[in-house]
Amino acid sequence: MSASAPTLIPAGTVFTAEEITDWADRGRRTLEEALTEADLLVSAPHAGAAIPAELAPYLAPELTKRLQHDFTDCTTAAIVRRWAQIDPRVVAVINPHPRMVRDPNRAKPADVVATLREALDRVAAAGRWQRVDLSGVDAIRPVTFSFFPILDVPGDADGLTRLCEDFARVAEQGLGVYERTRDALLDRMLERASDNGGRVTTLSFHDTMNTTTTPEGAVVVARDPKDRLPAVVALSNRGDAEGESRGDDDRPTMAPARLRALAEAHRRGFEVAAADDVLLNQPYLGSQEIVAARARFADFHAAHPGSGVVTDAVQAEFLREFLLGERATAQIQRPGTDWPAAAPEQVDRVAQACKRAWADFRSGS
Repeated sequence: MSASAPTLIPAGTVFTAEEITDWADRGRRTLEEALTEADLLVSAPHAGAAIPAELAPYLAPELTKRLQHDFTDCTTAAIVRRWAQIDPRVVAVINPHPRMVRDPNRAKPADVVATLREALDRVAAAGRWQRVDLSGVDAIRPVTFSFFPILDVPGDADGLTRLCEDFARVAEQGLGVYERTRDALLDRMLERASDNGGRVTTLSFHDTMNTTTTPEGAVVVARDPKDRLPAVVALSNRGDAEGESRGDDDRPTMAPARLRALAEAHRRGFEVAAADDVLLNQPYLGSQEIVAARARFADFHAAHPGSGVVTDAVQAEFLREFLLGERATAQIQRPGTDWPAAAPEQVDRVAQACKRAWADFRSGS
């Protein structure tokens, strides 16, 4: 296989919960022991980049490793894993499948075939490499963020149905394991906290670049200003720019005062150059993972009135250029088909800053 070819997961690979879960001192502590100390569950829903080989027949022939990886948050995988290794207050779960299988940070469609068909119709109407609004139908995206057609979708109804069936079947080998593991870990943390009135927070960890790709693979096309991230991270709780309710039923997933305190802790922990390097709910409000966690917390509190457990769900969307570092960013800004390997020093630097920020938050709240 050439260096530019998409990275594939061998056919038949079925991931286990243990393979996709990380915590500190795994050689000395069991997961149960880690959960006793942890108060933060970090999930990385878009961290997987390698594509299950069973789905290779559906890939567009022009898909390269560069385009494949750019359509993921793969930079987050090494950082989240390293953070969990150095911070005993963290348990992390990392999705091994890419978002093209199905996006776990979107609501699962009731009718996958109809939803994908609508997405395909919108893409066809817009034209190849043309901007298209896939709001509400992007659980399985047929195009990347630069609107490159990642899937070579069968044109007939039976072929489309087969594609959806194959995607759903393969998803259970990795994505499904991730979703079940994430939810089970959160439930176990809640039950443990209910005994002592502790704190449980779940963090959905992401990255996004402020540029998208050209057809030649250079990640240099500027996003619209309204879609651009701050220089370090956007923290989201479904609220406004202060973390407060936006005045509808979509209530904040993390208490506004705690979100503001978390933002201040990130400004100190990451030693930002300006306060606006960390923003709240800009440009993203946060998506399905924190919305689902909010509902899970509500059920828990209804079943455990007066438990005293403090529950929060927050999304962190880091600027990918910041996570990658200057050298790797410069590499993917040039035309090409490759993707830079994670630099251990850069990974550790960001992971240590995450640990500092959350330790600072705990100490102040």
